[in-house]
Amino acid sequence: MAVDYAVIVAYLAGMLAMGWWGMRRARSKSEFLVAGRRLGPSMYSGTMAAIVLGGASTIGGVGLGYKYGLSGAWMVFTIGLGLLALSIFFSARIARLKVYTVSEMLDLRYGGRAGLITGVVMWAYTLMLAVTSTIAYATIFDVLFDMNRTVAIILGGSIVVAYSTLGGMWSITLTDMVQFVVKTIGVLLLLLPIAVVKAGGFAEMKAQLPTEYFAPFGIGGETIFTYVLIYTFGMLIGQDIWQRVFTARDDKVARWGGTVAGTYCLAYALAGAVIGTAAKVLYPNLANADDAFATIVKDELPLGVRGLVLAAALAAVMSTSSGALIACATVANNDIWQRLRGAVTRRADGEAHDEVKGNRMFILVMGIAVIGIAIALNNVVEALTVAYNLLVGGLLVPILGGLLWKRGTVYGALSSVVVGGVAVIALMWKFGILANEPIYYGLLASLVTYVVVSLATRPTDEAVLANWRERLAGRDPEAERRTAQESVPATP
Repeated sequence: MAVDYAVIVAYLAGMLAMGWWGMRRARSKSEFLVAGRRLGPSMYSGTMAAIVLGGASTIGGVGLGYKYGLSGAWMVFTIGLGLLALSIFFSARIARLKVYTVSEMLDLRYGGRAGLITGVVMWAYTLMLAVTSTIAYATIFDVLFDMNRTVAIILGGSIVVAYSTLGGMWSITLTDMVQFVVKTIGVLLLLLPIAVVKAGGFAEMKAQLPTEYFAPFGIGGETIFTYVLIYTFGMLIGQDIWQRVFTARDDKVARWGGTVAGTYCLAYALAGAVIGTAAKVLYPNLANADDAFATIVKDELPLGVRGLVLAAALAAVMSTSSGALIACATVANNDIWQRLRGAVTRRADGEAHDEVKGNRMFILVMGIAVIGIAIALNNVVEALTVAYNLLVGGLLVPILGGLLWKRGTVYGALSSVVVGGVAVIALMWKFGILANEPIYYGLLASLVTYVVVSLATRPTDEAVLANWRERLAGRDPEAERRTAQESVPATP
């Protein structure tokens, strides 16, 4: 295992080095939070694919393949579909807004007053996403070093917090690009063909396993529908995903780069399911389906390759963890803290430095909180389900309604968030956290409330809508007015 250990240690050291290098580039709020909004298509596609394909998509995707066969690809497949929908239909408009958070978009569209409550919901979602990603370090480091759970979470979490705090989105972008390459080589180019060969090829896999393992809808239509509601729609509105859209150099990069990343996710989904199916042939009696990834890696891969593939799993977890962490810190600072303490007087000198320092501090504080919660939390699946149910049930309708329906109002949006969120919580209490009913009926309640209240209240002020249309077109009237005023020569 010495060679495998060396590969992992080199990888972790490289992540910290990337963080230090990114710190030298993150000298303004824009550079720190959205990489200066200047990523080209290659880096944008790679980093977008890295953040959406985390530990659940890698380890969990293989586990679903082990349990259900090829139809186990549907969870990750719906993530790819959501990214494709976001990129093709919405990303260009989102990128042109030049905002930092989803709540800022809602304030622009509805004329203020929507940001704080939506910020709290989004913060809860990103916090739990970061926590569940951080918990996954325990599984990986246990396989690698037989490490205590708490120590593993502190080690993995500290590395992510360190490079995220140092360079913000620039560090995360650089590390995610490395992680994308490692995942592609480790999972698609190495583990996938080796697993199929070790299982005797597709013909032997079909001979050894029941027919339903190769049925496209074997996992069940209701399960697939629930995946679409939670993951496809979740991709459309999550702060962690939108913050990556904000890094695009222009709307064409956001659209086409995201389309490439979404297509990559579809291929990754099928690869995970095939690997899990091969593992079922090789190890038919595993007690836990999620152990399939680690088992096939430990027992079937040659020296060195095993370390690279485990590094790929670590990369998958780190990319999601770091993206969720910076999203959580951005929402906590910009949408909650700044609003609660009131307007901050900005000074021309030192503004960028102060903003970077403040956001860096929030990443550090949120990172420490994430590690602490991860150590204390046991049921990862239930925590993540609560987060996604609240996100989709509370925020999907007002966000998409704001983008698609002119008649939507701020009162409709706020009522939709409250009713949808309360309905989801009440239904989870009644039917159980993992039941399908909370997201079904919670989303329906949110939609009905949004439409009824919007139609019953006064339309959004035309000046607000005019400013919204200008921002969607890529123009900022307020910034243009300030620039025009500054260009007027002083009266002698």
